[in-house]
Amino acid sequence: MKAITLCVCGEAGQGLVTIGQLLSKSLVRQGYHIVVTQSYQSRIRGGHNAFYIRVSPERIVAPPDEIDVLITLDAEGITLHRDEMAPSGWILCDVRYAREGKRILSVPYAEFGEGEFLNMAAYAVTGCLLGLENGFMESMIRDTFGKKMDAAAVEKNLAVVGKAVKWVAERAQDIGFESLPKVSVSGRRIMVNGNEAIALGAMAAGVRCGFFYPMTPATSIMLTLIKHAKKMEVVVEQAEDEIAAVNMAIGASFCGARSMVATSGGGFALMTEGISLAAMTETPLVVAVAQRPGPATGLPTRTEQGDLEFILHGGHGEFPRAIFAPGSIEECFELTARAFEVAEASQGPVFVLTDQFLADSYRAVSPFEVRKRMEESTRPENGNGIYKRYALTPDGISERRFPGESEALVVADSDEHTEEGHITEELTLRVRMVQKRMKKLARILEMSVPPTFFGDDEPETLFICWGSSWGAVQEAVEALRHEGHRAAMIHFSQVWPLRSDDFMDKLETAKRVIGVEGNATSQFARLIRRETGFEISDHITRYDGLPLTPRYILGAVARMEQEF
Repeated sequence: MKAITLCVCGEAGQGLVTIGQLLSKSLVRQGYHIVVTQSYQSRIRGGHNAFYIRVSPERIVAPPDEIDVLITLDAEGITLHRDEMAPSGWILCDVRYAREGKRILSVPYAEFGEGEFLNMAAYAVTGCLLGLENGFMESMIRDTFGKKMDAAAVEKNLAVVGKAVKWVAERAQDIGFESLPKVSVSGRRIMVNGNEAIALGAMAAGVRCGFFYPMTPATSIMLTLIKHAKKMEVVVEQAEDEIAAVNMAIGASFCGARSMVATSGGGFALMTEGISLAAMTETPLVVAVAQRPGPATGLPTRTEQGDLEFILHGGHGEFPRAIFAPGSIEECFELTARAFEVAEASQGPVFVLTDQFLADSYRAVSPFEVRKRMEESTRPENGNGIYKRYALTPDGISERRFPGESEALVVADSDEHTEEGHITEELTLRVRMVQKRMKKLARILEMSVPPTFFGDDEPETLFICWGSSWGAVQEAVEALRHEGHRAAMIHFSQVWPLRSDDFMDKLETAKRVIGVEGNATSQFARLIRRETGFEISDHITRYDGLPLTPRYILGAVARMEQEF
């Protein structure tokens, strides 16, 4: 069976996310693999939203290209998603605005329960058609809402589900809908999205403080930390603005608490002075940036990879940094944990760069492995009883102590400073301090994550991608190889710093190299050219606010071939 895509759509406030999450969790518990894409407008109520669930018995990694089953909660959904429908696609809609045509199932939702029960009825009808049993769906509702609703409310929802299932069962043969094939459930899996995985990775790394000002699509990182704050002994504070958030994080880290902030491009713009402060004071800091289209407010609830150069250069002055760009839910967890290790080891800012698509995309993954985290390395005390926070060392890393933990006087300053931390304008020392800070780049490089290669050696077509585009590019490569083409890809989950030895041989042996990015100017391709001299001449870019998909990439390749 090939993967199929369900799309639950309607107005914001109709409960379509509840349906989407219930369906997704149900499918995961039944053993299926999913990739969720959420499309929503920047409105609390009204406006058309959609929750896409791509489902397959086998592992899938890319967002959908077309809709096989449209579950619409309003009349507008049929019109808006007509062009996305697969030729054999089904439409499930309320009988009140049903249209004539094949594969349109008109459902009398009002008979099952009015108003607030619409989403439960839609869940039950869809689940029954897919092959989910009534008892299983009832257990899902009890698990999901048992602690949120009183018993009477839960029973009302279960009654709605029972009526909807009975209605489908009585018409199953006439409807002719093909259920999903049964699959065996093997091993334990969890359903999480990118932002949740980032928060879990931070907790695995020992985060103690999180600071933020709400900004889509990064907010749920901190909301996840808040959800587990008491159990994990994490302090989370919503500051008055992003400037306060980053400075609070630096202050907490200065006192010895592993800290992070989460924001998007507009919020990061306010944090840039604080980033330089972390660099000058040599204070570990992890910054999660969930990209969305700009400039300014742009499309606040859509996706893009347009902030790479901004994050690379954000903050005045020169100092080393690391930028991770996870391509999967697993990497969101693993690279966030690594970001804390690199921040501690290099004593400076480290970034986790994601985007709206990956932030909101649920997947079924194996439980994350929490390995023993790296503790901060210490150095012998400075001589003469004087603590030199910024002691000049061969590798640029100085002993780090915290205020109040000993008799040592801990001095920090945003101005250029002496080894003890006092302000100085001695220019020879200034040069040595700059060199000291820049030496940390070697430590960052030692801990760098190499890019991953997938496909044929010495390919005719080699795709270069980074971050969340990984899944779409991999499935595009698989499709080309299935057609007999020699194709491959290199995916970068660390986009700075780069080690040319990790990938240059692949670039030089490929017949054709194509950069694939979710931005207008091929920012990563420009970075590769700047660092290596290798120019990627062909580019596939997307910047309409939607994620890259396999069909989008393959269509662009086909057009290139025609032009060639």
